Amino acid sequence: RTIGDRIGEAKASGNLGNTLKILGQFDEAVVCCQRHLDISREQGDKVGEARALYNIGNVYHAKGKHLSWNTAQDPGYLPQEVKDTLQKASEYYERNLSLVKELGDRAAQGRAYGNLGNTQYLLGNFSEAIAFHKERLAIAKEFGDKAAERRAYSNLGNAHIFLGRFDISAEYYKKTLQLSRQLRDQAVEAQACYSLGNTCTLLQDYEKAIEYHLRHLVIAQELGDR
Repeated sequence: RTIGDRIGEAKASGNLGNTLKILGQFDEAVVCCQRHLDISREQGDKVGEARALYNIGNVYHAKGKHLSWNTAQDPGYLPQEVKDTLQKASEYYERNLSLVKELGDRAAQGRAYGNLGNTQYLLGNFSEAIAFHKERLAIAKEFGDKAAERRAYSNLGNAHIFLGRFDISAEYYKKTLQLSRQLRDQAVEAQACYSLGNTCTLLQDYEKAIEYHLRHLVIAQELGDR
């Protein structure tokens, strides 16, 4: 501010916003991120504007998740305050998405799609969530980003469960399992086995369910995860 560096001030405000978000001070975080957005617009800095929109979406997303922890309910059955907060997150991600499309930034589009999928899932809009996660998946494959691909499969599996499409969920979870082994991520492998166990139970394939749950148990023991 002293040296009149507006872009520097915008970036610093954005960083403050992200830090306050991590500290759980969501309302203060929004104020800082909004300053980042306002200055970026004033300076005609499209990249800064896109980043600020994404960060505000992140703050509302984190606030919504934080508020919903106290309600421990299935996605879609949320108190109005939580719904409103997640809806705001979704709106900012949408605005970010249209701007990064304009900028031709595919990696940023991938991040926006993933977060839109997650907010729509929490809001109980499972078909919309699936559409967004499929976009996320396509971009992850484009970039050879195996970790993002793995997350997309997992999220697609979760959303299909709520639509009662257990067989499709099982296919996505199997892909999650495959990739978690490729990535040598045992905790995620255990999670995938757990999801597959539950899905096989829903499909009434109890032999398979036992197999997956045993695998989950073995990994949990190996990781000392009580």
